[in-house]
Amino acid sequence: MRRVDSAVEAVHRYRRPEPACWDAVVEAVRSEASSYDADHALIQAGRAVVRHADRIADDLRRHQGSFGTAVGHGVEVRALALAGMGDLRALPALHSLGKHGGLPTQRPQARILAELPAAGLVPTMRATLQKGRYRAEATLEVLSAWGPGAAPAVPEVTRFLDTEYAYDALRVLGRIGPAAAGTANRLVDFVTGRDPRAGRHHARRAAWAHWRVTGDPTLALDACGAAVRSGTASHGLPFLADLGPLAAAHADTVRGLLDSPGAWTRVAAAHAYWRITGDPEPAVPVLLAEVDPAWAGHPAVPVQEAVRRLGEIGAPAAVAAPLLGRILAQEERLGHPFERIRILADGAYVRTLTEALERIAPGAAVGPVPAPSKELVPLPAPARRRIFGFGRPI
Repeated sequence: MRRVDSAVEAVHRYRRPEPACWDAVVEAVRSEASSYDADHALIQAGRAVVRHADRIADDLRRHQGSFGTAVGHGVEVRALALAGMGDLRALPALHSLGKHGGLPTQRPQARILAELPAAGLVPTMRATLQKGRYRAEATLEVLSAWGPGAAPAVPEVTRFLDTEYAYDALRVLGRIGPAAAGTANRLVDFVTGRDPRAGRHHARRAAWAHWRVTGDPTLALDACGAAVRSGTASHGLPFLADLGPLAAAHADTVRGLLDSPGAWTRVAAAHAYWRITGDPEPAVPVLLAEVDPAWAGHPAVPVQEAVRRLGEIGAPAAVAAPLLGRILAQEERLGHPFERIRILADGAYVRTLTEALERIAPGAAVGPVPAPSKELVPLPAPARRRIFGFGRPI
């Protein structure tokens, strides 16, 4: 058991643990002496355990029983582990879990499902929404990640405009795009405030969604431009960035926000200014200033967002490459996210860093050798407290 505990701690602590650590986690989950910590490490593993995919799939079939319909924690763990690899063998179990309310309820875990093709799971997502609001937040998160692939779910998503999840539903409709054009009038009602569910934060999202589904940028330019001019800038800047050169009339206002006292506003303004004008010169220093190599993953600070935007700029952000490379080479994972999502959060950050480096300096995103396993000796108590400390989920 000490060996398993040490392996679980290692995969939570290190970005590139020895393969033996993941091997031990898989063996622990497949045994009768599995633990909460091992189970949730495997759920987050993704492609780190792809060499065990066949064994996990066989174990999943065993847990599903003779008729392949059993559900429960064991089925959930193995199905989500396969889903994180994009393995289609997870689909039958996920369909069964969906029928019995066993799919994830939180956004970070739900994003694992988006690794699978939309066509395989959209019917289950639709059925989940039809059952009511329980799991709506997580389900809408997955549909949003699929974008146009979630188009068959437009009727169910539209119904959620009448609930407290309207903001999430607006995002899904916008990401689906033209296939959701039938919702255009509802979106206008949210922009104008005629819809009784419309709040002050809905107008910009609805205006952006209206542009995405109809192709007409008028409402989005008006609503988001007004937000930027009024001082609620960060709420309109991401949408102006998406509009790109269509928002050229707002370029000077956006540039003025590069000196905003708010870090999120500065990052959003830098990204929007580059997208609108194509000029990276004012944007790169602002974004680079927010990239903190000591960032522990706290979501209140826009470090990952700044990295993502530098990557989108690409070669003109070459000055950022050395710093991004050093951060990517760090052995330890982000320390702030709590255990149940730490590997997911750090994995997302590593992907952001890797993709940014590949766009800025192709071939530069080469990771270091795996961290030593130290024979899987348990970490000292102070380190364990840091690893398993609680914090806000991403």
